[in-house]
Amino acid sequence: MTQADDHDLRVVVAAYVDHLTVERGTARNTVDGYARDLRRYLAHLADAGVTDLRQVARDHVVGFAASLRHGEGDRPPLAPSSAARALSAVRGLHRFAHAEGWTEEDPARDVRPPPLTRRLPKALPVADVLRLLNTPTGDDARSLRDRALLELLYSTGARISEATGLDVDDVDRAERTVVLDGKGGRQRLVPVGRPALEALDAYLIRARPALAAKGRGTGAVFLNARGGRLSRQGAWQVLKVAAERAGISTPVSPHTLRHSFATHLLEGGADVRVVQELLGHASVTTTQVYTLVTVNTLREVYATTHPRALG
Repeated sequence: MTQADDHDLRVVVAAYVDHLTVERGTARNTVDGYARDLRRYLAHLADAGVTDLRQVARDHVVGFAASLRHGEGDRPPLAPSSAARALSAVRGLHRFAHAEGWTEEDPARDVRPPPLTRRLPKALPVADVLRLLNTPTGDDARSLRDRALLELLYSTGARISEATGLDVDDVDRAERTVVLDGKGGRQRLVPVGRPALEALDAYLIRARPALAAKGRGTGAVFLNARGGRLSRQGAWQVLKVAAERAGISTPVSPHTLRHSFATHLLEGGADVRVVQELLGHASVTTTQVYTLVTVNTLREVYATTHPRALG
Protein backbone atom coordinates (compact mmCIF):
# COMPACT_ATOMS: atom_id res chain seq x y z
CA MET A 1 0.00 0.00 0.00
CA THR A 2 1.08 3.57 -0.57
CA GLN A 3 1.68 6.11 2.17
CA ALA A 4 -1.55 7.90 1.22
CA ASP A 5 -3.88 4.95 1.61
CA ASP A 6 -2.20 2.73 4.22
CA HIS A 7 -4.65 3.84 6.91
CA ASP A 8 -7.86 3.70 4.86
CA LEU A 9 -9.88 0.94 6.55
CA ARG A 10 -11.25 -0.44 3.29
CA VAL A 11 -7.74 -0.78 1.88
CA VAL A 12 -6.46 -2.37 5.10
CA VAL A 13 -9.28 -4.92 5.03
CA ALA A 14 -8.50 -5.76 1.39
CA ALA A 15 -4.82 -6.23 2.28
CA TYR A 16 -5.73 -8.50 5.20
CA VAL A 17 -8.02 -10.64 3.04
CA ASP A 18 -5.23 -10.97 0.46
CA HIS A 19 -2.85 -11.94 3.26
CA LEU A 20 -5.20 -14.71 4.41
CA THR A 21 -5.63 -16.02 0.88
CA VAL A 22 -2.10 -15.79 -0.49
CA GLU A 23 0.26 -15.99 2.47
CA ARG A 24 -1.74 -18.02 4.96
CA GLY A 25 -3.48 -20.32 2.48
CA THR A 26 -6.74 -19.99 4.41
CA ALA A 27 -9.68 -22.01 3.07
CA ARG A 28 -11.91 -20.09 0.66
CA ASN A 29 -15.05 -20.57 2.78
CA THR A 30 -13.25 -19.12 5.81
CA VAL A 31 -11.92 -16.17 3.84
CA ASP A 32 -15.39 -15.44 2.47
CA GLY A 33 -16.84 -15.56 5.99
CA TYR A 34 -14.18 -13.21 7.35
CA ALA A 35 -14.74 -10.80 4.45
CA ARG A 36 -18.47 -10.63 5.25
CA ASP A 37 -17.73 -10.06 8.93
CA LEU A 38 -15.26 -7.28 8.14
CA ARG A 39 -17.73 -5.54 5.84
CA ARG A 40 -20.11 -5.46 8.80
CA TYR A 41 -17.29 -4.09 10.96
CA LEU A 42 -16.57 -1.31 8.45
CA ALA A 43 -20.27 -0.39 8.40
CA HIS A 44 -20.27 -0.22 12.21
CA LEU A 45 -17.21 2.04 12.22
CA ALA A 46 -18.64 4.22 9.43
CA ASP A 47 -21.76 4.76 11.55
CA ALA A 48 -19.42 6.11 14.23
CA GLY A 49 -17.63 8.35 11.71
CA VAL A 50 -14.47 6.22 11.66
CA THR A 51 -12.80 5.54 8.31
CA ASP A 52 -9.11 5.77 9.28
CA LEU A 53 -7.32 2.85 10.91
CA ARG A 54 -5.61 5.16 13.41
CA GLN A 55 -8.98 6.37 14.71
CA VAL A 56 -10.06 2.93 15.90
CA ALA A 57 -10.00 2.57 19.69
CA ARG A 58 -10.77 -0.30 22.01
CA ASP A 59 -14.24 1.13 22.69
CA HIS A 60 -15.09 0.84 18.99
CA VAL A 61 -14.20 -2.86 19.01
CA VAL A 62 -16.15 -3.43 22.25
CA GLY A 63 -19.13 -1.62 20.70
CA PHE A 64 -18.93 -3.81 17.62
CA ALA A 65 -18.86 -6.95 19.79
CA ALA A 66 -22.01 -5.73 21.56
CA SER A 67 -23.72 -5.00 18.23
CA LEU A 68 -23.05 -8.57 17.10
CA ARG A 69 -24.98 -9.93 20.08
CA HIS A 70 -27.82 -7.40 20.09
CA GLY A 71 -28.08 -6.16 16.50
CA GLU A 72 -27.61 -2.64 15.17
CA GLY A 73 -29.82 -0.68 12.76
CA ASP A 74 -30.90 -3.07 10.01
CA ARG A 75 -28.14 -5.52 10.94
CA PRO A 76 -29.66 -8.40 12.96
CA PRO A 77 -27.93 -10.05 15.94
CA LEU A 78 -25.77 -13.07 15.21
CA ALA A 79 -25.74 -16.48 16.82
CA PRO A 80 -23.01 -16.80 19.48
CA SER A 81 -20.77 -18.89 17.23
CA SER A 82 -21.13 -16.43 14.32
CA ALA A 83 -20.49 -13.48 16.63
CA ALA A 84 -17.33 -15.17 17.92
CA ARG A 85 -16.12 -15.72 14.36
CA ALA A 86 -16.81 -12.07 13.44
CA LEU A 87 -14.85 -10.83 16.45
CA SER A 88 -12.05 -13.24 15.55
CA ALA A 89 -11.94 -11.65 12.09
CA VAL A 90 -11.65 -8.17 13.65
CA ARG A 91 -8.93 -9.29 16.06
CA GLY A 92 -7.03 -10.81 13.16
CA LEU A 93 -7.36 -7.62 11.14
CA HIS A 94 -5.92 -5.41 13.88
CA ARG A 95 -3.20 -7.91 14.77
CA PHE A 96 -2.18 -7.93 11.09
CA ALA A 97 -2.20 -4.11 10.87
CA HIS A 98 -0.12 -3.79 14.04
CA ALA A 99 2.38 -6.39 12.83
CA GLU A 100 2.75 -4.46 9.56
CA GLY A 101 3.59 -1.32 11.53
CA TRP A 102 0.51 0.63 10.45
CA THR A 103 -0.63 1.21 14.05
CA GLU A 104 1.30 1.67 17.28
CA GLU A 105 -1.29 -0.20 19.35
CA ASP A 106 -3.66 -3.10 18.73
CA PRO A 107 -7.11 -1.89 19.90
CA ALA A 108 -8.64 -5.37 19.70
CA ARG A 109 -5.93 -7.23 21.60
CA ASP A 110 -7.84 -7.48 24.89
CA VAL A 111 -11.36 -7.78 23.48
CA ARG A 112 -12.51 -11.38 23.63
CA PRO A 113 -15.87 -13.00 22.92
CA PRO A 114 -17.78 -14.61 25.80
CA PRO A 115 -17.15 -18.37 26.09
CA LEU A 116 -19.43 -20.42 23.89
CA THR A 117 -21.75 -23.04 25.28
CA ARG A 118 -20.45 -26.34 23.96
CA ARG A 119 -23.12 -27.88 21.78
CA LEU A 120 -22.97 -31.60 21.28
CA PRO A 121 -23.13 -32.74 17.66
CA LYS A 122 -26.28 -34.57 16.61
CA ALA A 123 -25.72 -38.17 15.59
CA LEU A 124 -28.33 -40.57 14.24
CA PRO A 125 -28.78 -44.08 15.65
CA VAL A 126 -27.23 -46.74 13.43
CA ALA A 127 -30.68 -48.04 12.42
CA ASP A 128 -31.70 -44.58 11.19
CA VAL A 129 -28.46 -44.20 9.22
CA LEU A 130 -28.98 -47.55 7.51
CA ARG A 131 -32.56 -46.63 6.64
CA LEU A 132 -31.36 -43.31 5.20
CA LEU A 133 -28.62 -44.97 3.14
CA ASN A 134 -31.12 -47.41 1.64
CA THR A 135 -33.58 -44.69 0.61
CA PRO A 136 -32.36 -44.14 -2.99
CA THR A 137 -33.64 -47.42 -4.47
CA GLY A 138 -33.88 -46.88 -8.23
CA ASP A 139 -31.45 -47.83 -10.99
CA ASP A 140 -31.58 -44.46 -12.73
CA ALA A 141 -28.50 -42.21 -12.79
CA ARG A 142 -29.71 -39.90 -10.04
CA SER A 143 -30.56 -42.72 -7.62
CA LEU A 144 -27.21 -44.43 -8.22
CA ARG A 145 -25.40 -41.12 -7.65
CA ASP A 146 -27.35 -40.28 -4.50
CA ARG A 147 -26.77 -43.74 -3.00
CA ALA A 148 -23.03 -43.50 -3.70
CA LEU A 149 -22.85 -40.00 -2.21
CA LEU A 150 -24.67 -40.93 1.00
CA GLU A 151 -22.65 -44.13 1.44
CA LEU A 152 -19.40 -42.22 0.93
CA LEU A 153 -20.34 -39.49 3.43
CA TYR A 154 -21.07 -42.02 6.16
CA SER A 155 -18.22 -44.39 5.27
CA THR A 156 -15.50 -41.71 5.34
CA GLY A 157 -16.87 -38.97 7.63
CA ALA A 158 -16.24 -36.48 4.83
CA ARG A 159 -17.64 -32.99 4.96
CA ILE A 160 -20.14 -32.38 2.16
CA SER A 161 -17.71 -29.90 0.56
CA GLU A 162 -14.98 -32.58 0.63
CA ALA A 163 -17.25 -35.13 -1.05
CA THR A 164 -18.34 -32.74 -3.79
CA GLY A 165 -14.69 -31.73 -4.26
CA LEU A 166 -13.65 -35.31 -5.01
CA ASP A 167 -12.23 -36.06 -8.45
CA VAL A 168 -12.22 -39.50 -10.02
CA ASP A 169 -8.43 -39.71 -9.56
CA ASP A 170 -8.88 -39.22 -5.80
CA VAL A 171 -10.61 -42.60 -5.51
CA ASP A 172 -8.39 -45.69 -5.31
CA ARG A 173 -10.80 -48.58 -5.63
CA ALA A 174 -8.01 -51.17 -5.42
CA GLU A 175 -6.70 -49.82 -2.11
CA ARG A 176 -10.22 -48.87 -0.93
CA THR A 177 -9.23 -45.30 -0.08
CA VAL A 178 -10.07 -41.74 -1.06
CA VAL A 179 -8.02 -38.56 -0.80
CA LEU A 180 -10.03 -35.74 0.80
CA ASP A 181 -9.10 -32.05 0.58
CA GLY A 182 -9.88 -30.64 4.01
CA LYS A 183 -9.82 -27.23 5.64
CA GLY A 184 -6.70 -25.13 5.27
CA GLY A 185 -5.54 -27.12 2.25
CA ARG A 186 -4.84 -30.22 4.38
CA GLN A 187 -5.23 -33.52 2.54
CA ARG A 188 -5.91 -36.84 4.21
CA LEU A 189 -6.17 -40.44 3.06
CA VAL A 190 -9.31 -42.17 4.37
CA PRO A 191 -10.37 -45.81 4.00
CA VAL A 192 -13.72 -46.59 2.38
CA GLY A 193 -16.01 -49.41 3.46
CA ARG A 194 -17.10 -52.14 1.06
CA PRO A 195 -20.78 -51.04 0.79
CA ALA A 196 -19.65 -47.53 -0.13
CA LEU A 197 -17.19 -48.88 -2.71
CA GLU A 198 -19.88 -51.07 -4.25
CA ALA A 199 -22.23 -48.07 -4.47
CA LEU A 200 -19.42 -45.97 -6.00
CA ASP A 201 -18.63 -48.69 -8.54
CA ALA A 202 -22.28 -48.94 -9.56
CA TYR A 203 -22.48 -45.17 -10.00
CA LEU A 204 -19.12 -44.72 -11.77
CA ILE A 205 -19.76 -47.56 -14.23
CA ARG A 206 -23.50 -47.36 -14.84
CA ALA A 207 -24.43 -43.72 -14.30
CA ARG A 208 -21.57 -41.24 -14.36
CA PRO A 209 -20.63 -41.70 -18.06
CA ALA A 210 -24.13 -40.67 -19.16
CA LEU A 211 -24.09 -37.65 -16.86
CA ALA A 212 -20.56 -36.68 -17.96
CA ALA A 213 -21.63 -36.74 -21.62
CA LYS A 214 -23.92 -33.77 -20.91
CA GLY A 215 -21.08 -31.63 -19.53
CA ARG A 216 -17.69 -30.29 -20.53
CA GLY A 217 -15.35 -32.94 -19.24
CA THR A 218 -15.01 -32.25 -15.50
CA GLY A 219 -13.09 -34.79 -13.43
CA ALA A 220 -15.53 -34.55 -10.53
CA VAL A 221 -16.85 -37.80 -9.09
CA PHE A 222 -20.33 -36.50 -8.35
CA LEU A 223 -22.07 -34.78 -11.24
CA ASN A 224 -25.33 -32.88 -11.54
CA ALA A 225 -27.96 -33.40 -14.23
CA ARG A 226 -26.06 -31.04 -16.58
CA GLY A 227 -22.80 -32.95 -16.28
CA GLY A 228 -21.08 -30.39 -14.05
CA ARG A 229 -19.71 -30.85 -10.55
CA LEU A 230 -22.46 -31.36 -7.96
CA SER A 231 -22.58 -28.34 -5.66
CA ARG A 232 -22.55 -28.42 -1.85
CA GLN A 233 -26.14 -27.19 -1.92
CA GLY A 234 -27.08 -29.98 -4.31
CA ALA A 235 -25.45 -32.61 -2.09
CA TRP A 236 -27.14 -31.18 0.99
CA GLN A 237 -30.48 -31.44 -0.82
CA VAL A 238 -29.77 -35.11 -1.55
CA LEU A 239 -29.25 -35.75 2.17
CA LYS A 240 -32.31 -33.74 3.17
CA VAL A 241 -34.62 -35.54 0.73
CA ALA A 242 -33.27 -38.96 1.75
CA ALA A 243 -33.88 -38.18 5.43
CA GLU A 244 -37.46 -37.11 4.71
CA ARG A 245 -38.16 -40.24 2.66
CA ALA A 246 -36.61 -42.41 5.37
CA GLY A 247 -39.04 -40.93 7.90
CA ILE A 248 -36.30 -39.53 10.14
CA SER A 249 -37.89 -37.04 12.51
CA THR A 250 -34.61 -35.82 14.04
CA PRO A 251 -33.40 -32.56 12.43
CA VAL A 252 -30.79 -33.37 9.78
CA SER A 253 -27.91 -31.02 8.93
CA PRO A 254 -25.15 -31.16 6.31
CA HIS A 255 -22.87 -32.63 9.02
CA THR A 256 -25.32 -35.30 10.21
CA LEU A 257 -23.57 -38.28 8.61
CA ARG A 258 -20.15 -36.90 9.62
CA HIS A 259 -21.27 -36.64 13.24
CA SER A 260 -22.79 -40.11 13.07
CA PHE A 261 -19.58 -41.53 11.58
CA ALA A 262 -17.48 -40.16 14.45
CA THR A 263 -19.90 -41.11 17.21
CA HIS A 264 -20.37 -44.66 15.96
CA LEU A 265 -16.62 -45.19 15.66
CA LEU A 266 -16.05 -44.07 19.26
CA GLU A 267 -18.96 -46.16 20.51
CA GLY A 268 -17.33 -49.10 18.75
CA GLY A 269 -14.08 -48.56 20.66
CA ALA A 270 -12.00 -46.49 18.22
CA ASP A 271 -9.23 -44.37 19.72
CA VAL A 272 -10.06 -40.66 19.71
CA ARG A 273 -6.79 -39.80 17.93
CA VAL A 274 -7.59 -42.20 15.11
CA VAL A 275 -10.98 -40.54 14.74
CA GLN A 276 -9.21 -37.17 14.77
CA GLU A 277 -7.09 -38.23 11.78
CA LEU A 278 -10.11 -39.63 9.93
CA LEU A 279 -12.09 -36.43 10.44
CA GLY A 280 -9.15 -34.18 9.54
CA HIS A 281 -9.29 -32.18 12.77
CA ALA A 282 -6.18 -30.10 13.41
CA SER A 283 -6.61 -30.52 17.17
CA VAL A 284 -7.79 -33.53 19.15
CA THR A 285 -9.75 -31.12 21.35
CA THR A 286 -12.24 -30.67 18.52
CA THR A 287 -12.70 -34.43 18.25
CA GLN A 288 -13.12 -34.93 21.99
CA VAL A 289 -16.57 -33.34 21.89
CA TYR A 290 -17.74 -36.64 20.39
CA THR A 291 -16.59 -38.49 23.49
CA LEU A 292 -19.15 -36.45 25.42
CA VAL A 293 -21.84 -37.78 23.10
CA THR A 294 -20.86 -41.36 23.78
CA VAL A 295 -20.64 -40.77 27.55
CA ASN A 296 -24.16 -39.34 27.48
CA THR A 297 -25.36 -42.40 25.57
CA LEU A 298 -23.75 -44.73 28.11
CA ARG A 299 -25.31 -42.77 30.94
CA GLU A 300 -28.77 -43.05 29.40
CA VAL A 301 -28.42 -46.77 28.81
CA TYR A 302 -27.15 -47.28 32.35
CA ALA A 303 -30.01 -45.26 33.84
CA THR A 304 -32.66 -47.21 31.98
CA THR A 305 -31.23 -50.74 32.28
CA HIS A 306 -29.26 -51.14 35.51
CA PRO A 307 -31.49 -52.41 38.33
CA ARG A 308 -29.94 -50.08 40.90
CA ALA A 309 -29.17 -47.08 38.69
CA LEU A 310 -31.91 -45.01 40.28
CA GLY A 311 -31.58 -46.46 43.76
